[in-house]
Amino acid sequence: MRFYKQLYFTNRFFLILIGIAAAFVISFFLSPLFLFVKILFFAFAAALAWDLVFLFALKHPIKIQRIYPEKLSNGDFNEFKIILKSFYPQRVHARVLEELPVQLQIRDFNHAVHLSSNMEKVIEYQIRPTKRGVYEFGNCRILISYLKLIERRISTTNRIEIPCYPSFIQLKKYMLMATTNRLNELGVKRIRRIGSTLEFESVKEYTRGDEYRFINWKATAKTRKMMVNQYEDEKSQPIYSFIDIGRSMRMPFEELTLLDYAINATLVLSNVSILKQDKAGMLTFSKKVGNHIVADKRNHQMHLISEALYRVTTQFQESDFGLIYSYAKKQISQRALIFLYTNFETLDALNRQMPYLKLLNKSHIVVTVVFKNTELDHLAHQKANKSIEIYNQIIAEKFIYEKQLIIQELQAQGIQTIFTEPQNLTVNSINKYLEIKARGLL
Repeated sequence: MRFYKQLYFTNRFFLILIGIAAAFVISFFLSPLFLFVKILFFAFAAALAWDLVFLFALKHPIKIQRIYPEKLSNGDFNEFKIILKSFYPQRVHARVLEELPVQLQIRDFNHAVHLSSNMEKVIEYQIRPTKRGVYEFGNCRILISYLKLIERRISTTNRIEIPCYPSFIQLKKYMLMATTNRLNELGVKRIRRIGSTLEFESVKEYTRGDEYRFINWKATAKTRKMMVNQYEDEKSQPIYSFIDIGRSMRMPFEELTLLDYAINATLVLSNVSILKQDKAGMLTFSKKVGNHIVADKRNHQMHLISEALYRVTTQFQESDFGLIYSYAKKQISQRALIFLYTNFETLDALNRQMPYLKLLNKSHIVVTVVFKNTELDHLAHQKANKSIEIYNQIIAEKFIYEKQLIIQELQAQGIQTIFTEPQNLTVNSINKYLEIKARGLL
């Protein structure tokens, strides 16, 4: 019974069979063709028998090895490899059918390759997950053919479950740049330092460009060389990411929701701040406070933040900003830099929450993220030919103008803002963090 489950007939088999049947019908009227058609039929039967024996002679003709990552990076292209090795004495044709997770909605995965005897073939492909959670990969099925009359199906018996975490690929990229002080290569701006901090680092010999007010006269007298004090940024300052998980964060852009963009930015910003010797923490909220990771810079802090972000999901309720103000007042005693990832679409929605934002901004530095609707921008600038298109453009321009009013209102109340496209949220968040640190506002 197992033999029949592995046997598949190809389109070529049925086409030849139909052709031979048609030739027999024609030979009924043209008797001289009957002998030729008969020979053709027996040749086809012999080829079919040889193909059958060749494909099913070996018990384990193909070795299948899947090299898949232990976890997936959300919103990024992840690398996958399938290694095939053939033990057939002749070259065979193979079709690789992989059962991809249901979240991807890909049903036409089909790679055709030729396998030589005792030679390995590597099939590489990429997938881009857009949802966090567990992705289950089913069996990998290989359809082997020689004369392409029939195919033998060979399947793996192991199913693979891979969790999809927030974008750790971006995390590694920005980590390397942060440790080598090359963040500006990824679009992070250089910020001119305004003033200076008072945290002493070392004494060094004066070089052109150093400030005269930092000259250390005692060290100068001892060494008989001009010496200056060096100061560094204050460290161990708490950096929090407050993530709104209400219904406003369910809006999708390029298959990722605003919440996913906020989660990816939070992961990278937390890691950069820890590398800069600050303390990173996070909090999610809607009608109630969800995950709360106290700001710290311990070795396992990034693991705690990553695991908490992995389980965050959006809700269909309107978020309570008064709740996070009262919670922050009780739980965060030290003055902190708070990145508030939310989405205000109308001025009325902002005005309802403005009293709580102003109170929160008195005790901490609040940076409110306002997302730019790129689809509305595209709609407002495209050419309109019909009345309905003109109407849609007017509505789009109205929403764009209201976004500008939201930015102006936040800035008028002394609240820092980031007005960004969702795709640029990570780099703009790092820009704002470095800007605030450089200006000594925290």
